[in-house]
Amino acid sequence: MASSIETMNLEELQAYQKEVEAAIKGYEKKRRAEALAAVREAAKQYGYSVEELIGGKPAAKTTAKGVAKYANPADPTQTWTGRGRQPTWVKDALAAGKPLSSMAI
Repeated sequence: MASSIETMNLEELQAYQKEVEAAIKGYEKKRRAEALAAVREAAKQYGYSVEELIGGKPAAKTTAKGVAKYANPADPTQTWTGRGRQPTWVKDALAAGKPLSSMAI
């Protein structure tokens, strides 16, 4: 085999490389399917499904937005929960000497 590879030109080598990569992917896919079948069978012997053992697909994390506690006096549609970075309008009001409580909703 080595001598035939040495006689191949670049295009033939690249085509051969693609064939080898495809064969490797097919082999890996087959092995993965076999492993999954073995895991399913082992779980079944104990009376479980794989999903029960590993918890299925994890639920998407959802974080609730906080309730707005402060509003911009100049534009009430701009609000802030009091958590995280202060919006520019809060920083400007505090720099102007206004207390944070004056912007409370």
